[in-house]
Amino acid sequence: MSIASMPDGVWSKVQRFLVLLCLLTLVGCAGQQMSDAPGSTASGKASYYSDRHQGARTASGEQYNKNAMTAAHRTLAFGTRVRVTNLNNQRQTVVRINDRGPFSRGRIIDLSRAAASQIGMIRSGVAPVRVEVLQ
Repeated sequence: MSIASMPDGVWSKVQRFLVLLCLLTLVGCAGQQMSDAPGSTASGKASYYSDRHQGARTASGEQYNKNAMTAAHRTLAFGTRVRVTNLNNQRQTVVRINDRGPFSRGRIIDLSRAAASQIGMIRSGVAPVRVEVLQ
């Protein structure tokens, strides 16, 4: 069945569905954005890079170093410093954004192994965090 041969009632339902789908997509994307402005915050889940990424190129062109205090974020500018607080234990660390990611749903930041260790999330692998832009 082509669009041209669809009955009017079916076509209007398809149109309503497509509009709703577009709106839900836009709302979902809006929640993912974080401003580069100092003081901006976001909460969600953090994960960390496995050791197999050691030495791989990041999106900024640097080599990933599991011992550096770095992280990946979807939208923050490279070089942005952020404070990450583990909401399970209130431990904090400051990291520099040098990569893009994470690409898993519900996660807002990927930390280097050193940063993950500093906030006590190595065993769990994923932890609820608050991310605050410092500069």
